[in-house]
Amino acid sequence: MNIQEVKSKKGITAWLVEDHSIPLVAIRFVFDGGTAQDPAGKEGLVNLMTGLFDEGAGDLDSEAFQLKLDDAGAEMSFQAARDGTYGSMRMLSDQKDEAFGLLKLSVNSPRFDQAPIDRIRAQTLSGILANERDPNTIAQQRWLRAIYGKHPYARPDEGTKESLATITADDLKAFHKANFARGGLHVTVVGDIDAATLSGKLDEVFGDLPQKQTLASVADVVPKLGQQLEVNYDLPQTSLQLAWPGVKRSDPDFYAAVLMNEILGGSTFTSRLYEEVREKRGLAYGVSSDLVDHEHSNALLVTTATRSDRAAETLSIVRQVVKEMAEKGPTEEELAATKKYMIGAYAINNLDSSSSIAATLVELQLDNLGIDYIKRRAALIDAVTLADVKAAAKKLLSADPAVMVIGPPLVQVAGSGKG
Repeated sequence: MNIQEVKSKKGITAWLVEDHSIPLVAIRFVFDGGTAQDPAGKEGLVNLMTGLFDEGAGDLDSEAFQLKLDDAGAEMSFQAARDGTYGSMRMLSDQKDEAFGLLKLSVNSPRFDQAPIDRIRAQTLSGILANERDPNTIAQQRWLRAIYGKHPYARPDEGTKESLATITADDLKAFHKANFARGGLHVTVVGDIDAATLSGKLDEVFGDLPQKQTLASVADVVPKLGQQLEVNYDLPQTSLQLAWPGVKRSDPDFYAAVLMNEILGGSTFTSRLYEEVREKRGLAYGVSSDLVDHEHSNALLVTTATRSDRAAETLSIVRQVVKEMAEKGPTEEELAATKKYMIGAYAINNLDSSSSIAATLVELQLDNLGIDYIKRRAALIDAVTLADVKAAAKKLLSADPAVMVIGPPLVQVAGSGKG
């Protein structure tokens, strides 16, 4: 796969993968700054904004814009993440002029008319109200507050009933102006378009944006571990979530941590957690571990769900598996098999369509990994030694984790302690 760096006359940079075998073009882009930028008391602002970009732009109201989008045969979407505001469009290459024209209007001149604001706000509010009595939603909100305290990461991305009511069109316009700027932009394009044509389209869509963003500063935060949060509900199944320290994407031991996590619980059917919790004891349908990497915080999370009368036993087994990994690390055989899988599965998991390629390349840009990363990746993984992985396991998993239990109060059984 040949990845080109395209620089437009106005200084917009994009990564391009040309593919002329199918008449489609996919563009994916992200502006730095997401829901962590929501002002206090106006939580949900960025999420609400992303629901309005196809609800009218320029001289086209909501209905007219939707009709034009349909006529162009294009699919457009925007999403709010904690640290970024994402946009994407998938279009037919022979109608790219019309599609890019609509994308330009959305990016530069969203209308934020009151009727669409009220409608999208009502849809969001409906979801919030529906989740008010949902145990898992309530528990996740308590979990975020417990481990992040007053940090913006503790706030709900969709906002609250109270905060949504305060958001005005002027608030949306102000954040759009602060966020949508060339200095915080990352772009990838995949499909039936050449570099020269793309250069012109980049200037058309993004070239008139301000140069610099004006975002609020967000502090780094270390999750508060060593606590157990029990959210008691009379449920037949208990959900368990545990958090240990994570690792930054830029850390030298990142690949060692990734390999260790894959062996611990990242691999769906062959991990240690799956073997001990599911295969040997039948305690859960699934169990997994994940390295969560945000711009301002990192963690390793283990999640599972089990019969409520087996929850204490399951929690004990999870703790024991993690303890053994921290103390002994993986075997040489486990590491070799995991390296082979991670190298071989990358293309299948990340590069199987134009949209997935575009999404993958944007994340590589955000992580500052370089345009040649995919070519270097296998060597970076192969270079990790067993000693490296054992050191990463000891470093990350020796801490006392944060634990959340959603379900009836835990009933300890003989030999089940904390492990």
